[in-house]
Amino acid sequence: MYKPVPTRAVDARRVACLIALAISLPLTALAAASPALAKAPTGNYAVFNQCPRFTPGVEVCLYSQTKSGEVKLNKQSVPIEKTVVLQGGYTINETTGAESFVGALNGETLSKTPQKVPGGLLGLVKCNEITGEGLLEKLARGSCEAVFENKTTGVNATLELARPASEIGINTNNLLNASGTALSLPVKVHLENSLLGSECYIGSSSSPVTLALTTGTTSPNPPNAPISGKVGTIKQKEAFNFIEITENTLVNNEFSAPAASGCGGVFAFLLDPLIDSKIGLPAPDGVNAAILNNTLREGTAEAVIASEK
Repeated sequence: MYKPVPTRAVDARRVACLIALAISLPLTALAAASPALAKAPTGNYAVFNQCPRFTPGVEVCLYSQTKSGEVKLNKQSVPIEKTVVLQGGYTINETTGAESFVGALNGETLSKTPQKVPGGLLGLVKCNEITGEGLLEKLARGSCEAVFENKTTGVNATLELARPASEIGINTNNLLNASGTALSLPVKVHLENSLLGSECYIGSSSSPVTLALTTGTTSPNPPNAPISGKVGTIKQKEAFNFIEITENTLVNNEFSAPAASGCGGVFAFLLDPLIDSKIGLPAPDGVNAAILNNTLREGTAEAVIASEK
């Protein structure tokens, strides 16, 4: 029998902490899941199909869609034009009130949604800037020229999780009070193109880009100026068991970003410095920004289970 969700966990004042992200659910948790997971939630709760609702301690299911905004690393801005989905659930410590995120059942807690980099490869690498007369240098220039000749110059940037759920910080009260960090998110930016290869990243598990996102007002180093987020509009349904928050905005422009790595495979020693120079990496606090515009949904795990058919 599932323990009823405490009233405070579904109160409107505790509703918005849905932009929280996590790494995939451990196999041990999957093994412990109920066979009832074969069923699917229905109605308003259908979006929570991947919520780890049978995992012990999970009281609330989360589903978030980031539909617009941008991520800016120094000289390079990437608009969010394709919806990024964040999903999972969270536990609430009954003594401290601390919330801990648990990843989606299918491991797709943060959808790997590629966004187009304005300017494409031309904005990041110019073939004549690959200097040197060694074999690798000549091969790199030839590969670069072939990419431009074939017009495969588009570059995608994908925001990915860099660390597991246990290192993601969530604070619902901060989100609703528009003060302090609502979500501390360790990520890395994956740059993809036929020349850059599949291992070109800004940030890593050992050196993530940490976004301390807030609905309040930031206090960055110059030249950045303070920016403000927004809690949004809260709508309650299903006798407080389902909450939808629209027009939510989480922001941060106080983070730093490391240098690029792995760009171009064997040519990384040539391409990484070029990309760093064009973007301005490593980039200190005061020149970067993240603005995420979201629609957030929460449902109690108990209600999600009850809706299944």
